[in-house]
Amino acid sequence: MTDRHILITGGAGYIGSLLTSELLRLNYRVTVLDSLLFGGESLVPFLHHPNFHFVKSDVTEPRAIKDAVKDGWQKPNALVHLAAIVGFPACQAVGRQVAWKYNVEATKMVFEQAAELGVERFVFSSTYSNYGLSPDGKPVTEESPLNPQSLYAETKIAAEEYLLSQKDAPTAPLLFRFATLYGISPRTRFDLIVNQFVLEAFTKRQLIIYQRGYSRSFVHVRDAVRGVIMGLEAEQSKIRGQVFNLGTEKGNYSKDDIVRLVLKRMPETTVEYKDLTFGGDMRDITVSFAKIKKVLGFETTLTVDDGIRELLFALKTGLIQNPTDARYRNAQFIVQ
Repeated sequence: MTDRHILITGGAGYIGSLLTSELLRLNYRVTVLDSLLFGGESLVPFLHHPNFHFVKSDVTEPRAIKDAVKDGWQKPNALVHLAAIVGFPACQAVGRQVAWKYNVEATKMVFEQAAELGVERFVFSSTYSNYGLSPDGKPVTEESPLNPQSLYAETKIAAEEYLLSQKDAPTAPLLFRFATLYGISPRTRFDLIVNQFVLEAFTKRQLIIYQRGYSRSFVHVRDAVRGVIMGLEAEQSKIRGQVFNLGTEKGNYSKDDIVRLVLKRMPETTVEYKDLTFGGDMRDITVSFAKIKKVLGFETTLTVDDGIRELLFALKTGLIQNPTDARYRNAQFIVQ
């Protein structure tokens, strides 16, 4: 039994629900704060757990964090801030004002409340899409210039800038720029490239691919969760005010590479390529993950092929019954 207490905003989501599961397994106390925009089924298995506490609330409420820790347990040792409008299609759908309110203003409010409560560290989930394009074709590092290609990236960069301005505050900020996630979690998403490709190949036996040849970086959601936990457990001097790309060099793939991996498992799938220019997420980058490996000793354990196999298993066996349901998507429209 540990006295370490972690508060997770957005804990019912894709990363948050798996992080909750892992922290409980490691004997942490976990408070999840979530507005349940996509439902709360992912948290149902934890309800009976003595170390689990759930609060339905919205991070845009001025006292959301303070009210969540009012009763019972001691203040959190750390806060993991995952709640956001995630992904460029979702941000485009709600518009600039709402995206800014949830992704920038709410981050400031959550951090300020954490600081007032005396929380020791604040872990923020950001995105490697902040880099946009790699100007010289070399792998981008945490020091590379940021070149947002979407409203989503703009909001994440603004939130990062605020948090990095607080690096000397008593509450130590730690920023992770996640690679594109894939794989199964208690709240799986099917609007992410690998997961979506597997779903479409399985249900339609067809893939329609846009932006062919673009390079992206991919990491399994379980490895992403491991990275967050390493950040929670590392000495504070190693993480204070630091930004880490979270992923693996082995996860740098082009879309054609991902298609080949899907076809290896489902060779009967037909592939159609379409040209499309649109004002969206035009990332074409390779990412360096040398820093997180050097500072935190982080290495991934799962590959894209592992993710494809587990997704196929979940679909074939019916573990996930209605994968096209809206709750498995953050936005209705995505471009592959």
